[in-house]
Amino acid sequence: MKDHTRNSLLVSSLIISLGIAPVAAAAGPTYSIVDLGTLGGAESHAFDLNDQGQVIGDSVTAAGELHAFLWEDGTLTDLGTLGGGLSSAAALNERGQVIGVSSTASGDGQAFLWQRGELTDLELASRVTDINNSGRVVGATPEVHAFIWLAGQVTDLGTLGGGYSIAYAINDRRQVVGESLTASDELHGFLWQSGKFTDLGTLGGAFSIAYAINDRGEVAGVSTTASDEIHAFVWQQGVMTDLGTLGGTFSSARGFNNRRQVVGASETATGEIHAFVWQNGVMTDLGTLGSDFSSAFAINDQGQIAGISRTLAGDMHAVLWTH
Repeated sequence: MKDHTRNSLLVSSLIISLGIAPVAAAAGPTYSIVDLGTLGGAESHAFDLNDQGQVIGDSVTAAGELHAFLWEDGTLTDLGTLGGGLSSAAALNERGQVIGVSSTASGDGQAFLWQRGELTDLELASRVTDINNSGRVVGATPEVHAFIWLAGQVTDLGTLGGGYSIAYAINDRRQVVGESLTASDELHGFLWQSGKFTDLGTLGGAFSIAYAINDRGEVAGVSTTASDEIHAFVWQQGVMTDLGTLGGTFSSARGFNNRRQVVGASETATGEIHAFVWQNGVMTDLGTLGSDFSSAFAINDQGQIAGISRTLAGDMHAVLWTH
């Protein structure tokens, strides 16, 4: 269901209030947005959720540290760290297993797995981005190659011919998507399955990135168009479809569920950036916490959406959209 910048989005600014406000959608159903609050500090970010409605991300604590969290039924749980002052959760699966990155007591960055209240060092000095229901973890090695990790074993997936690749998502069919440099040094989204790379191409422009894949093997991401705009896309059976925008020139897809609903962020006609949900050719504006910015990162099969929004006070908070 689910970033090139997901673990980089660790900062912004915020407030601790919890509230519910209706959002009038530009088209399609009406959504409500819930502020998930923080761990006591000024900001929080939500990056993923599962079908049980559990949400993960990171938040500033009252002590000013950034910690990974799990939100469930209105309660934020601090997942702690591997001994340092920093952690951030990137993804979770239907078993409630959470992956992310944490600093250790020595200051090194290590990938972690959290389950049943326990944080475990995966002994990977790597970026991790997604986990499927069989416990397979994907991300990028320090050498910046896409990989799959399972039970301590790391498999380097290689590239599209260039020197760089990152995996962003894996489904339960063990299909992996991400971005890679090609032999001609272009950045293209890829689909990897059973040892084989497929270059997803572009919407007519120079680059593309694949951020999400559902269990149907359908892919969502972002690409430049022939007119050099940046648009969200869905790729199905070799065909890349431009999802358009909310009226501006930019959109990016970050999450994709098994009901073929896509979420992400887009520029509006007034130049603001708003989260969206797309289905059956219709892009719906999810609105914000009253400000000019929001972005959606993941959608579960119940249609719940996790992301971030700036508040009227100018702070960034983790949010959950429902309808």
